Formats: sequence, structure tokens, C-alpha cells
Amino acid sequence: MSMITACTWVSRGAAATFPTKYDVDEKELARISRLAKLQLEDAKNDLEQAQNGPSESVDGRGSSEEAEGEDVKMIQHNGDADDDLKEYNLDDYDKDDAAEDGETVTMFGNTRSLAYHRSNAEDPYITMEGNEDEDEEREDLQILATDNMLVAAKVEDEVAHLEIYVYEDEADNLYVHHDIMLPAIPLCVEWLDLPVGKEETDTNSKGNYVAVGTFDPDIELWDLDTIDSMYPNAILGQGGEEAKGESGAAMKKKKRKNSKKANDNYHVDAVLSLAANRQHRNLLASASADKTVKLWDLTTQQCAKSYSYHTDKVCSIAWHLKESTVLLSGSYDRTIVGADLRATDTKVPRWGVESDVETVAWDIHDTNYFYVTTENGMIHYYDIRKAPPSPETSKPVWTLQAHGESVSSFDINPTIPGFLATGSTDKEVKLWNVQPTGPSMVVSRKLGVGKVFITRFAPDPEVAFRLAVAGSKGSMQIWDTSTNAAIRNAFADRVDPISADVEERLIGIDEDSSDSEVEGGVEPGGGIDKGRDGWESVEDA
Repeated sequence: MSMITACTWVSRGAAATFPTKYDVDEKELARISRLAKLQLEDAKNDLEQAQNGPSESVDGRGSSEEAEGEDVKMIQHNGDADDDLKEYNLDDYDKDDAAEDGETVTMFGNTRSLAYHRSNAEDPYITMEGNEDEDEEREDLQILATDNMLVAAKVEDEVAHLEIYVYEDEADNLYVHHDIMLPAIPLCVEWLDLPVGKEETDTNSKGNYVAVGTFDPDIELWDLDTIDSMYPNAILGQGGEEAKGESGAAMKKKKRKNSKKANDNYHVDAVLSLAANRQHRNLLASASADKTVKLWDLTTQQCAKSYSYHTDKVCSIAWHLKESTVLLSGSYDRTIVGADLRATDTKVPRWGVESDVETVAWDIHDTNYFYVTTENGMIHYYDIRKAPPSPETSKPVWTLQAHGESVSSFDINPTIPGFLATGSTDKEVKLWNVQPTGPSMVVSRKLGVGKVFITRFAPDPEVAFRLAVAGSKGSMQIWDTSTNAAIRNAFADRVDPISADVEERLIGIDEDSSDSEVEGGVEPGGGIDKGRDGWESVEDA
């Protein structure tokens, strides 16, 4: 099994030119030890629960006595075998021994007593110079100012990780730069420009970080400019509190495992959506299957406020682009809420749709409006200024049957007004042109990525027509939509003129090589099907 579940672009110039190698000093080693200990305690608790099972019978009596009797019989029955094994002292085989100097000898040795050097030049045991290899490796890791970084959340053979791609537009090249291992299946990612996990952070300083939401209730924050990191720079949630030693104990971990009751301090179920506030850079909003939306302060790594606007899983959130305190949220309860997070006691405006919400998004080019996509393949376009008295009486500006199945991905081109992309579990990617008279489909494609989970436009004007597409087959494709004849006709005033016919560009990763590119041979203009009035459903298309 291989699939890409989430993706985000990184703008040009945001990534470090030369990423740094992960450096383990005494302070970092202590932090890793705390995190590793918490994970070990977690695993032990799970093992104990699996081995012990229920400790009481249905009526609460007699089960312990029966179990004790069975244990006695088992001991008597295996008494002879135990005598034969005593000489091997198997009961204590996994206990740590003490060395002559009094330090504990563990399976992996005494890492604290090992000498380490910041460079090979300082190590007296390394006599061969490796400057050429180091220079070559440094050059391989270099990210140019004209390169885009792309972060994809991927599951491959039950292993969850982030794949960080570099896209070189001029060279038509897409390759994996490095990857980051994750503890659980990732569900959402959000790029952050604020450095986190550091003791002294200037509010004006810039960074290149990513927040990751998974099936676990904790949110992990990773530095994308650091290679071979072992643990996240910071964790938002109960795991982060325990890693800092503020709530200590394995008992708390055990409570988190057993309790799904929502609270005001951290999520207790999967994190389904993340949204960074671009005006207040220290704020991150998260939506969860525990039916809550939480507001996090990245400087303190604490939950500042928790909101319970919905009665079912909250699957998508988006900050208003101008009103920095207004957050849009969509839920499986089939409602959308547009709330000012400062006014916690006022009634929030609420809209309703015909099925479960998939995505909510503000119209980048006119923030008085927002889009909602649903499980039934619909797109709704609402005016925020016309809130209905009840969700049942919601009246969108227009609706569109975009796909025959769930609209699992949706994006608005940040540079070109009216240019939309949708992807569906029907394996189709569709591009739309939204005009004052309504939306019309420009082109539809099946790009071979399986069920489509990702359609994301590049953020920079120089690559405004590049669309990242991925899905259930685990492959990432970059589609240069400006090479499509129908797109050039629909957005003729916003595309550089091309004198000759060109082949559509589709750039991806070769399955046999992680640093090579494959260009797709899609026929130009093929597969285009526009309805008579541009409102055709997928059944008619």
C-alpha cells in the first residue's frame, strides 16, 4: 500500500540554500532521551493491557480467584521445566548491568560516555580527508532560489513519513530531497514560517517548518532545513507537555490512551486539519475528530483556547485572509461555521449543506465569499455577509455538481482569479473557470495517481500554472496546466503566448530512481469536454 494523503508547497526562497545536518549535542540528547522514554512507557502500557485483558468478570466477582487457581495449576505442571531453565537466569536477562565505573550498560551501550566531534577534522581516529565527498554532498543538498520545495505526507508499506521534494521548473525536474519518519499515518500538513522549539526566538525571525497532524492526537512540528532529524522540534498536545517534564508520568499517558473525552488543553483524537495564521504568525488552528477546534500559541507551545462549534468531526478549517481573527470550519455534521474567535459568547453564523463537508476555503480574490466541497461531489459558493437564520435555510450564490463522487481535494489559484482545481475519488482532476455568470469546466484529466487526494497550485507567480496532483497510488505529479490548449484559451490574457503547438508537461518521480523525472505524453487539448452552458455534471461530461 502506498498513498499520499496531504501536501503543501513552500514558496521560493523560504528554504535554506544549504540545509544543515542534524547535530546531537548534550542538550539534544537529553531531549531525545525524554521522548524515547515516553514512547517506551507507551509501548509497555499497550503491552500490559494486551496481556492482562479484563481483570473482572461480568458480575465483578470470582474471576481473580479462578485465574489464581489456574496459575497455580500451571506452575505445578511446568515446575520441572522451570528448574531446568533456572541456570540461564532468564527472568533477569533484560535487566541492565552496571559497569566497573558504576554506569549502567544498556543494549546500545553508554551513548553519554561516547566521544563525539563536530567535524571529522577534530576526530583523531579519522585520518583520511573527505573534503571532496563533503563538497559533493553539500552540492547535492543545495536548494536554489528558483526552486520550490514540496512537502508530501506519505504512507508506504505501512510506514508513515514526510517526503520533501524539490521542484526545478526550468529543468522539468522533481526529486526527493530528504524524508522524515512519522509515528502515525499523516492526515494534514501546514507550512510555518516561524521558528519553533528554540529557547530564544525573535518574533521577526523566519524559518522553514511544517506542522503535521496524524491519527495520533499530538501535532508535530519539524524543521525542513534540517536533514536526518530523529524527533520533532516541538509537539503540541499532551505528548509535548510530558516531553518537557511538566506532567510526568506513565499514568498520564495511560489515561490519554483510555479517555476520548474532549478537554480544553489538547486533542484526544486524530487531527484532521491545520491552518496557520499568516498575520499573527505565532497562531496555529487545528481541527480534530474529537469535535473541537483548538488555537495554539507556537511561542509557548500551549493551547490558548478550545472551541466546540460542531457536533461531529471537524474536518477542515481556514483563516480569513483579511480579518485575522475569523476562522471558517466545516464538519461531518454537515454545517459550516464562520466564527470570530475573540467573541466566544456570541452566536456564530452557521451554514448547512446536503452531505458531509470535505473542504472549506475562502475566495482568495474576494474574501466576502467562501467555497465548500462535499462528499456528494458538490461545490457551494456562499456570501459571508448573508448568514442564514438556520443552516436549513442556507442559500448559496451558486452550486455545482463537480464530480460524481466525493470532492476530496480543492484549490484556488492564488495568482489567477477564477482558476479552480478539483480532485475526486472518481480519479479525475478537473480545472474550472469561474466567471460572474458562474463556473464552467475547462478540462478534465485522469493523471494516473489513483483516487485523487491532492490538487495544489504552486504559490509563486513564476509557476502559477503548476499544479501538484497526488493520490492513492502514492505518486506525485506536477502538471504544467499552461501547456494545455483549453487552459490557454480560457485564460488567454494571463498566459504567455505560445506560437507553436506544445506537448503537455507532466513531471513526476521515476519509480526506479528517486532523483529523476518523467514527462507525461498527454495529448494537447485531449479530453476536453465543456458543457453547453458550462454547468455539466460529471455524468454528462
